[in-house]
Amino acid sequence: MIKELLKNVETHMQKSIHSLHEDLMSIRTGRANPALVEKLHVDYYGEPTPMMQLATISVPEARTLMIKPFDKNALKGIEKAILASDLGLNPNNDGQVIRLNLPPLNEERRKELVKRVHHRVEEARVALRNIRRDSIKEVKDYENEKLITEDDRKRGEDEIQKMTDKMMAELDKVTHNKEVEIMEV
Repeated sequence: MIKELLKNVETHMQKSIHSLHEDLMSIRTGRANPALVEKLHVDYYGEPTPMMQLATISVPEARTLMIKPFDKNALKGIEKAILASDLGLNPNNDGQVIRLNLPPLNEERRKELVKRVHHRVEEARVALRNIRRDSIKEVKDYENEKLITEDDRKRGEDEIQKMTDKMMAELDKVTHNKEVEIMEV
C-alpha cells in the first residue's frame, strides 16, 4: 500500500519537474530556440491554436528563428501573436515566412529573466510541497483506518521526505543550469 503511494508521489513530482522544464524552455536565452514560440496561441479562424500546429519553426542561424506556416493565411495571426507576447521581438514578414531576429540580451534583461526563472521554480517548489503534504496526510489516514502500523507510517513519511529532498535538489540543479544559460554572453 505504501509502495503504491510512493510510486504515485514520485510520478506526480516528476511531472511537476517536467512541467517546469517545458516552462523554462519558453524563457529566452542568448540563443534561438523553437520552444520560445511554439506554444504561443495564434488566433486561427477564431480559434486559439498553438503555433506548433500551424507552422514549422526552424533555427537557420544562432540568433534567428524562421516560422513557415502551413497556411499562408495564418501569417498575420502569427505576427500578431508574437507582437502580443512578452518576448519583445519584432517579426519580419516577407509574405512566405516570418523571421525573428533575437537581439543580444543586455544585463538588465538577463537579470529580469533570472527573476522570472526563480519565480517559476518557486511555483514548482510549492507544487512539490503540496504533493508531499497530501501524501503524508494520506499515510496518516491509512494509519487511522488501521491499514498500516505506526512504524509503517513513520517509514512512509521518511521515504516521502527523502523523495521530496531529492526532487528539490533536482530543482536547484535545473535552476542553476538555466541561470548559467541566461547569463552566458
